[in-house]
Amino acid sequence: MEKIHTLIVDDEPGVRFFVEETLHRSGHDIMTAKSGEEALDILRNTPFDLVVLDLKLGGKVDGIKVLEAIRWRWPDTSVIILTAHGSLDTALQAIDHGIEKYVQKPLSPQELRLVVEEVLAVKAAGGTRKTDEGNQSFQKGPFEVDEGLHRVIMGDQKLNLTPSEFTLIVHLLRNDDRVITPEELVDVVRGYQPDDVIEARQIIKWYIHRLRQKVEQNSSHPKFILNVRGVGYRIKPEA
Repeated sequence: MEKIHTLIVDDEPGVRFFVEETLHRSGHDIMTAKSGEEALDILRNTPFDLVVLDLKLGGKVDGIKVLEAIRWRWPDTSVIILTAHGSLDTALQAIDHGIEKYVQKPLSPQELRLVVEEVLAVKAAGGTRKTDEGNQSFQKGPFEVDEGLHRVIMGDQKLNLTPSEFTLIVHLLRNDDRVITPEELVDVVRGYQPDDVIEARQIIKWYIHRLRQKVEQNSSHPKFILNVRGVGYRIKPEA
């Protein structure tokens, strides 16, 4: 079994030690950071399967800034927010960046392991999820998809897509005759059902945003990947 690469970011030494010891016993390969600045330095060149992150970090770089960096640099990394300063505002701000779990200190080793196991199970399910049965390759407008090779060519250019972005665009293209709800898209991309439509919208919008940057000539005025207000998203291959 491959080790799970995990980064722990917390400015409290006792918390770092607790999380590190608990997850190390569960087979995780651990790195730690005691500040947001140190976390950003590590994340610049090092990907992780999981990040356990405190929102309230001392210094100029808080947990939200670290979370933003993770979402832009390593969008497929799972993130668990661990904080003693739980509030609706900080929770919503974190959810806005597509975190997997938001839990408050203190918690027991058993509770931490259960949360981590749940998050990683969702990640594993999402990583192996198929968007549809049928042909391994197809074309819609300028988009030529080869699912076997995990490749999408737009015009004469191969799109540089993460696994999540590939899954998202394939599902959109296979269902280009309808508007797809945020809940369905989160289920396809992340492999789990969100608690409500608000959570689903907050999570999926970042994947849509990143995909538009790779597909659209002007991501602020998309022609292919469209938002249908109050309903969801659809793709127009013939923009």
